[in-house]
Amino acid sequence: MAEDIKDLETMIGKVPKFFKELTVKDPKMYEMVMKLEGHVWDDGALTRKTKKLIAIAIAASLRDQHAVRAQLNGAANLGISKSEVEEALRVAFLLAGMPAYVYGKAQLDEVMKE
Repeated sequence: MAEDIKDLETMIGKVPKFFKELTVKDPKMYEMVMKLEGHVWDDGALTRKTKKLIAIAIAASLRDQHAVRAQLNGAANLGISKSEVEEALRVAFLLAGMPAYVYGKAQLDEVMKE
């Protein structure tokens, strides 16, 4: 299961402590979530990289600091550039408004330094 957590960190970024605890507290739930994670993040019609950019834009639109930072960390693992994230945030701005863009940019500038 430790290897699964490392794989998950590569896919999404920082894995929350409560999720790591599922491996012991609720292994069946952990197994189901890991299957869903794989299904969602694996390359398909969309690449993992594209999915990551969508996830960052959604998390910024929701103004979820933990999710934005975790997704940004995962983006770095996939070789996503800061300019690619900025472009995804512009899409979030168009659909979710200025607060989503500003929120995402603030997190981006802290997590992905030039």
